[in-house]
Amino acid sequence: MMEEREHAADPFLATYSAPSHAQDPFNPYTDAPHPYARPQVPYTDSQDSGSGYPPASPDASAPALLLGGGAPVMAEYAMSRSRRSGGKRKKGWIGLGVLAGVLAVAAAVVLPVYFLVVRKHPASSSSSASAGGGSAGGSGGGANTTTVGAVTTGGDGSVVTTDAGDTFVYSNPFGGYWVADPTDPFNDGAAPNAWTPPLNQSWDWAADRVYGVNLGGWFVLEPFITPALFQPYPSAPDEWTLSTLMAADGSLGATMEAHYDTFITEEDFAQIAGAGLNWVRLPIPFWAISTWPDVGTAPGTGTAVAEPFLAGVCWRYIIRALGWARKYGLRVNLDLHTVPGSQNGYNHSGKLGQVNFLNGIMGVANAQRTLDYIRIITEFVSQPEYVNLIPMFGIVNEALLSTIGRPQLTSFYLEAHDMIRGITGLGAGNGPFISIHDGFDGVPNWAGFLPGSDRIILDTHPYFAFDQQPNDAPIATGTDPATAGGTWPLQACNSWGPLINTSRSAFGVTVAGEFSNGYNDCGLYLNGVNGTHFYGGDCDLWQDSSTWNASIKAGVGKFALASMDAMQDWFFWTWKIGNATDGVVSSPLWSYQLGLQGGWMPTDPRTANGTCAALGANSAPFDGVFSAWQTGGAGAGTIAPSAIASFGTYPPQTISNVPAAALTLLPTYTATGGVSTLTYVTPTASVTGSGTVVSAAPTVSVGDGWVDAGDTAPGVTTVAGCTYPDAWSALGAPAPTALCTGS
Repeated sequence: MMEEREHAADPFLATYSAPSHAQDPFNPYTDAPHPYARPQVPYTDSQDSGSGYPPASPDASAPALLLGGGAPVMAEYAMSRSRRSGGKRKKGWIGLGVLAGVLAVAAAVVLPVYFLVVRKHPASSSSSASAGGGSAGGSGGGANTTTVGAVTTGGDGSVVTTDAGDTFVYSNPFGGYWVADPTDPFNDGAAPNAWTPPLNQSWDWAADRVYGVNLGGWFVLEPFITPALFQPYPSAPDEWTLSTLMAADGSLGATMEAHYDTFITEEDFAQIAGAGLNWVRLPIPFWAISTWPDVGTAPGTGTAVAEPFLAGVCWRYIIRALGWARKYGLRVNLDLHTVPGSQNGYNHSGKLGQVNFLNGIMGVANAQRTLDYIRIITEFVSQPEYVNLIPMFGIVNEALLSTIGRPQLTSFYLEAHDMIRGITGLGAGNGPFISIHDGFDGVPNWAGFLPGSDRIILDTHPYFAFDQQPNDAPIATGTDPATAGGTWPLQACNSWGPLINTSRSAFGVTVAGEFSNGYNDCGLYLNGVNGTHFYGGDCDLWQDSSTWNASIKAGVGKFALASMDAMQDWFFWTWKIGNATDGVVSSPLWSYQLGLQGGWMPTDPRTANGTCAALGANSAPFDGVFSAWQTGGAGAGTIAPSAIASFGTYPPQTISNVPAAALTLLPTYTATGGVSTLTYVTPTASVTGSGTVVSAAPTVSVGDGWVDAGDTAPGVTTVAGCTYPDAWSALGAPAPTALCTGS
């Protein structure tokens, strides 16, 4: 057993007065239930779907280091943690065996010689992936920069040198400071600002506020975020099709890797911290780990279907992103944004169309693979090197509850919870919080969910843009702060604030994992490639912010402040929207960075505090007290027997769109495959700038990617001799009449 991880207090914060901490998406959600609110009721497995937010338009429309200013920064941190094993519970009608990690990465990973790589499990030929690269470390120099040994740190005005040799000035008026130590790339001493604890201090969910942004469109493509990637391929509505077309013309690898390398850079992370933000939500795809070359046979042709995504390549860029977040003291909500078969049928699930996760005859098999990917990520992020950096892990983004079913999804979440806590152990500090999405069912319907579970967060994504209403009430109503934004700011406060605050009492920790300034649905490709808009006006105005006047900016800005104040803990979607091929950001309501540059986003998110009260909004303030088990205290992991009785059978006893007679005959995978192990590997940097790049081999453990040495179970793979329908397009396949046991 390893020792408990401990951290010393950071005296840097003592130089500041502590503030009082106040209390598709992008292919329209046409399949989601219409969002009408309903009274708060206890959570039961018989509860209907269909409640949520009110409609948008109800009426019409180590040693102490010294910064340049002399403030000490503690760089010391520990590297150990304690573990306990979780409990067992009953299994269901399909013998899935012990849930295990994903099939092994087939391609070798090329690593710098000082990287330690331990493969825990045999490789499997039924998966494919690629990874590689070395790394060079960046540091800084110039004013307000201090170097002690190999450790470099700096605050506002310091000069940062990237691993490519480029330089920029770090602008942070809020007391934030960065820390770079190439010999110890896991130094958790940085903080983004004076009111946020540095990474090596605990986060207090009752008192500390999440001011975050998503890094959407980086590792999981969405047409409206990176339109220039999709515009040359007008028939591509999603990454599946785009990858297929790029592979056909030979551009997939080079184009995607260039995107991973350049879309978000280190300077973006520095700007995020400098904007007063303290978290990033980082969506990642399952193909960061591996893909399968055969997920079943195509209907009509009998040919094997291969997942076309570029496998394994983005992982090294994800590791680099995590390093940048750590350098600037930004905590990470790591979100598994795609799962095999698609959890919602939206373009950002990888493939537009069907829901084949926990739905239809391949629903259970796809869930088996999903649990493997969740397991592999959990093993990695729960290592001592990452527990401070990644306090939150979103296990499935936006699973479509109305299609999958509440009992089925709850059973899966309970299974995932038990698997994760079996790896991490129970209680605060043992692995990340588990984040689950509300399934577009609204936060009230999740009250009382799995009482006694260990650290589950409810994630909700409140948007007006996708309510299929005209939303043409004016937002440009002048520049007077008292009236700017028209009815929209108050509508945001009343629609979202009371429900989210009440959920903090009725469910536990609740965050808005996504929201935007999109009060309407205007934006190039926002409703999908060739999608139509419901907005009642002319979308041209909202697709080019260079035409906006002061009144528009004031209105959008007030709407942003009201949204932030209503949600309290939030992640804006998204940090950056890429230019279309004409050089214009064509979805400006969705770009935090552009809003800062254009003057409609707050340069200090704390200025949002009190906005809703000043507007006379309805109030349901949270008292700031969570139950101990909700944050990993006493009782965490002791789930109520009534919840186990209702949802403890896994796989679920029924699956949507599967006849009862076929439930025991469904095609599933067998736990005899290999398992991928994620490693610490970053891209090899090409030094193109004139700055002096400081690099050194790490002198500390970089981890082996697998925190639980006792977790040696194999992963899932196909049953030899069995034929499977296309796992991504199985809803039209006939139900099986006999169980295939293999050859």
